[in-house]
Amino acid sequence: MSETKRTLIEDGTELKGTLTSTCPIVVMGRVEGDLTGPSVEVTESGVLSGKAKVTELHSRGELAGEFDADIVQLSGRVRDKTRIRAQSLEVRLKRDEGRVEMVFGDCELAVGDAPDKAKAIAHAMSNGHGKKWKKPEVEEPAVESPPEG
Repeated sequence: MSETKRTLIEDGTELKGTLTSTCPIVVMGRVEGDLTGPSVEVTESGVLSGKAKVTELHSRGELAGEFDADIVQLSGRVRDKTRIRAQSLEVRLKRDEGRVEMVFGDCELAVGDAPDKAKAIAHAMSNGHGKKWKKPEVEEPAVESPPEG
């Protein structure tokens, strides 16, 4: 049986700086800084803050910062001012004391490809949404001259 290599940040470990790995990263402790790798999993006890560029991001812990990934699965906490860009986003709700909850702070989520302005305009024009507005023709009322006299 072959063992899959993983980069582990154990619970109780705090890493500040840059982390780059060619194998999946598992964060059970705390990582602050820049992270690059094929995938990252943030467990319930994990905190990832800073910038991360990965193919897959799975978080059941806490995220803060800026994240770029193709596939994102969230079921933990997303802090204020967090930005997540992804091709696919799945939010899984978790249970805490009988409640179903996913916590988002003040954050920005972008899912899918960045919009192409020219394509969006062409699409709107082809659907008839881009027709030029014409001022309705209104008949001017006749103005009567005051009686001479």
